Amino acid sequence: MVENTAPRKAEKLLAVKGMNDILPPESARWESLEATVRELMARYAYRNIRTPILEHTALFVRGIGEVTDIVEKEMYSFEDRADKHGQAEHLTMRPESTASVVRAVIENNLLYDGGKRLYYMGPMFRREKPQRGRYRQFHQIGAEVLGFAGPEVDAELILLASALWKAIGLTDVRLELNSLGQAAERAQHRTQLIAHFEKHADKLDEEARRRLHSNPLRILDTKNPAMKDVVESAPRLLDFLGAESLAHFSGLKAILDANGIAYTINPRLVRGLDYYNLTVFEFVTDRLGSQGTVCAGGRYDDLIVQIGGKAAPAVGWALGIERVLELLKEQGTPMSAPAPDAYAVIPDATSMPVALRTLQQLRDVGVRVQMHASTAEGLGSFKAQFKKADASGAAFALVFGADELARGEVTVKSLRDGSGVQVTQPLAQAAQWASSLQSNA
Repeated sequence: MVENTAPRKAEKLLAVKGMNDILPPESARWESLEATVRELMARYAYRNIRTPILEHTALFVRGIGEVTDIVEKEMYSFEDRADKHGQAEHLTMRPESTASVVRAVIENNLLYDGGKRLYYMGPMFRREKPQRGRYRQFHQIGAEVLGFAGPEVDAELILLASALWKAIGLTDVRLELNSLGQAAERAQHRTQLIAHFEKHADKLDEEARRRLHSNPLRILDTKNPAMKDVVESAPRLLDFLGAESLAHFSGLKAILDANGIAYTINPRLVRGLDYYNLTVFEFVTDRLGSQGTVCAGGRYDDLIVQIGGKAAPAVGWALGIERVLELLKEQGTPMSAPAPDAYAVIPDATSMPVALRTLQQLRDVGVRVQMHASTAEGLGSFKAQFKKADASGAAFALVFGADELARGEVTVKSLRDGSGVQVTQPLAQAAQWASSLQSNA
């Protein structure tokens, strides 16, 4: 009996549930959005900040709150290996970035010479049930402004988000605003809110009863339709605001009005954490089902102190990249990577050195060129290569045939205008005729 020495096929490994690969051509949509964000942030003088994915668990317990779903149920936390002294760190994969940004600002003393405008892009992690537009690894873009207290900065952030929607062609979102006032005003409102919900305790669901004394503001944010009436009749925080808080809110609205930014005052728009104050806002849509919030922001003047820094005002927003791209798909808005300007058809492998030298010269001056490459079966026929050239979306084919190369030339054939016109160009002067290949030439 002959022993079978063939290697056994390994078990197929799959991605972790709720953590998705982003593949071409979908990745081109991400690149397009990210490029637009970078350009827009530069226009508004925001600087990029990049923080670690892993942080000490205590940062998020302190920065998000122990009685939040994120900290109680959703964080990916673990105990790291013990050091030589037997001490192990408790670490968490970041579920959001505001706390990380604030930690970095404090640790690196970034406010020593005045306020800062910062932005970030990157993955976040929450262990929740994956659903449309909501995944266990998800991606956010955020803008944070630290060290400025006036409503003009709140307004600037909203104008920045509105400019982004315009730049990417996103139309089906609306802006909702509210003010949370200051701590003393919220304390008065909290007392009345608890009294109201206690009076209607029989109408509260289990989650609301759990939050009644620890986080009653979050009850206002319930999605339970059975609680709609009791929430609608609850005391409004806006009615407890003092003169300074109302002036801040009025200043914000005046700037938005002057810039033609439409908004709705939503008195039920809240944040369940004590460090949020004054302005809160959300851009929402009805197109994504229950995941209707596309971008959420607000002022968090007390967070820096809560994380251990010297008191300083701050405000920011974050948007979900997956939700924005899903919304653009729903609208039918095209977002894709540009096609190559040219596709190199190379009938013979001996032509490769000269062909690649020419392609590099073209790329050096900004031409997007896709090179035809061999497979296990070789380079393929002339006809097959032209078929791939056409499928690439390139405007031109560059033909590096033996006859052309013998003359020191390349044939440039039009693929998109229906004319099929072709001309020859000298290889030695590639930089001079490169611009004729570019779609924006």
